[in-house]
Amino acid sequence: MAAARRVLAAACGARAALGARRVRAGLGRAASGTGGTEAVLRERLRRQQVTEGPLGHPAGPEGEDEERRERMAAARRLALRLAGLLGAGTGVALVYIFGSNAVDEHGAKIPDEFDGDPVGIQQLRRTYKYFKDYRQMIIEPTSPKLLPDPLREPYYQPPYTLVIELTDVLLHPEWSLVTGWRFKKRPGIESLLQQLAPLYEIVIFTSETGMTAFPLIDSVDPHGFVSYRLFRDATRYMDGHHVKDISCLNRDPAKVVVVDCRREAFCLQPYNGLALPRWDGSSDDRALYDLAAFLKTIALSGVEDVRTVLENYALEEDPLAAFKRRRSQLEEEEQQRLAELAQGKKPTGIFLGGLTGRFWPRSKQQ
Repeated sequence: MAAARRVLAAACGARAALGARRVRAGLGRAASGTGGTEAVLRERLRRQQVTEGPLGHPAGPEGEDEERRERMAAARRLALRLAGLLGAGTGVALVYIFGSNAVDEHGAKIPDEFDGDPVGIQQLRRTYKYFKDYRQMIIEPTSPKLLPDPLREPYYQPPYTLVIELTDVLLHPEWSLVTGWRFKKRPGIESLLQQLAPLYEIVIFTSETGMTAFPLIDSVDPHGFVSYRLFRDATRYMDGHHVKDISCLNRDPAKVVVVDCRREAFCLQPYNGLALPRWDGSSDDRALYDLAAFLKTIALSGVEDVRTVLENYALEEDPLAAFKRRRSQLEEEEQQRLAELAQGKKPTGIFLGGLTGRFWPRSKQQ
């Protein structure tokens, strides 16, 4: 009986051990299956990241270009928002500043024609009027009479007025690494001013600003031959050009000569102007000496209306060169006349009707 019980117990223990081994084997197989699935999933995820990139975009140049475009688009949107906010803020500030009433020395508001409007409309209308007046100030000359009235006896008033440009006529701007920007004087400035001062009221009328031109005029005119100085604010702004309106000079247009390197500068009175070639800074230039001779000839000839003279040079590319040709022709004719007189011959067709008629023949309209 005892032996049978021992056999039965041994059989039960063997079965229990076999079941335990089976359970452990099943758990091992389950564990190995789960590990394999995880490994497969990890491999697939790695391959997807390699193919699409870390943020889900396609890898390689195409993915980088797309990502760059998205960043640029986001930056543009942000810049537009900031620009809109800045513009709106600037507009509100301008309306507040320029749309308020002017104040007197005690800080009290000065009434104007907009006081009866609603507050917002007042601000807008005052701002519009301010910028309209400012634009008009830029376009129109500062005054309808840019020069004072001519001098009366016992003071001396020259019979003619010379209006001459500064930049590229009397001075030439140059730049170098050593000196930076500087203005070079044209040969013959001192001679021109000295010779013409008794005959012409010299006015330097430049399209430069006063801050730039004032010290430059001091440097070219140390002896004070220049009577008046006019700057950019005295010009009339038309079609992108600063025009010198002779009608605002308070002088007789028949006695005014304008010298410039731009025909647009005297386009309102084209027969009052003499357009010289732009000076390039050459030290061998002799144009101002020729200009002095030309203007002295006009003044000493007592021309009643300079426009009848300057009209003959209006279409010349270099009016001073044309004047020199005519002067040379006159000298040859005079020499021929003197030679014929010395030989006792009667001059044939030499006199053309006076000095002025030889230098500038009458216009076709006359």
